Amino acid sequence: MKFPFSIKIAALLVLLLGVHCGGFAQNGVTFLQYEGKEGPGKGKHIVLVAGDDEYRSEESMPMLAKLLSERHGFKTTVLFPIEPSTGNVVPNYQNNIPGLEHLKTADLMIMLIRFRELPDEQTKHIEDFLKAGKPIIGLRTSTHAFAYQKNKTSPYFKWSWNGKEADWEKGFGKVIFGETWVNHHGIHAKEGCRALIDGVQEMNDHPILRGVNDIWVPEDVYGIQGLPQNATVLVHGQSTAGMNDKAPVMWEKSVMPIAWTKPYQLDGGKPGMAFASTMGSSMGFQSEDMRRLVVNASFYLLGMGERITPDLSMEIVGDYKPTMFGFDTFRKGMKVADFK
Repeated sequence: MKFPFSIKIAALLVLLLGVHCGGFAQNGVTFLQYEGKEGPGKGKHIVLVAGDDEYRSEESMPMLAKLLSERHGFKTTVLFPIEPSTGNVVPNYQNNIPGLEHLKTADLMIMLIRFRELPDEQTKHIEDFLKAGKPIIGLRTSTHAFAYQKNKTSPYFKWSWNGKEADWEKGFGKVIFGETWVNHHGIHAKEGCRALIDGVQEMNDHPILRGVNDIWVPEDVYGIQGLPQNATVLVHGQSTAGMNDKAPVMWEKSVMPIAWTKPYQLDGGKPGMAFASTMGSSMGFQSEDMRRLVVNASFYLLGMGERITPDLSMEIVGDYKPTMFGFDTFRKGMKVADFK
C-alpha cells in the first residue's frame, strides 16, 4: 500500500520527535545534565561521578554541577550509582554507574567514588578518558575508588585499592592520585579537619588557592603514607577536637596533606594532571572555601588558571541541605530526578 506524501512526512516527524523525547527523558532518569549559562566555562563539559556509600556524593555532586553551570558557564553531567531492579539511587550498590559514556565529550572528570566493581564496559570509559590525558579531580574516598572481589579476570582487577600487579601496586588511587586507602588519621565521626592554608608558604600564590582562606570540614583527616615526589602538596590539614568549626586544632597530632596535584600517565596514553583532596563529604561542602577549592581546581586543570579570581561566585544554586555522612544514612527511594 502506498501512503500520501503528507502522511509520510507526518510519520517521519513523529519518529524524530520520539527519538528526541526519548533522549531528553534520560536526563533525570539515569543522569542529570545542565547546560552552561554565560561564563568563562562556556563550551567546556565537566562530568561529575557520584558513587560512595558514606559521604553522600549523590548530594554534593549535583550541587557542584549546578554551581559550575549556573555561576561559571560549564556544561555539567552528573552520574549516579543506580540499582537496576528499582532505578533508585543506591550508594551502596557498587556495580552500576550508567552514563559513563558521557566522558567521551568531557573535558574534566570529578569523582567521589569508593570500592566500586563496575562492569568492564563501564570502566573502559574511565580508562579511555584517562588515556586521552584529560584532567581528573578525586575527592575523599576516590583514593580507594575500586575494589574488585568477584570478577578477578577483569582487566581492571589491578585497579583495586590494594592491587599488587607490577606498575599498579595499590591500585587506581595510587597510580592516578598518588595514594590509596591508609587509615583514619583523625578519629572518625568525632574529629573534624582544619585546613592549614598557610602551611606551604611557596603555595600561597597557587591559582587553586586563590581566594581560599579558611576551610573546616566535619570529616576527619585521612592518613597519607607516601605521596610520590611528583605530587605537589597545596594544603595540609590538622585534626580538630570536635566536629564543629569552633573546635580547637589538636596540635599534638601530626599534620597530613589534604589537597595536592599530581601528573599521571597510563601505559599507552597521553600525560594528564590530577587534583586530589581527602576532604569532600556533602556536609563539608557547606564551607564556601571548600567549594572554592574544587571550582578553582577545575579552572586550573582546564588551563584557565588566569581566570581564577578571589571573588568568583561560590553561591549555591537553590537549596542545599546535606545529609550527615555515615553508612546507610542515604535517603531511600530516591530517583535521579529527585536530586535535580
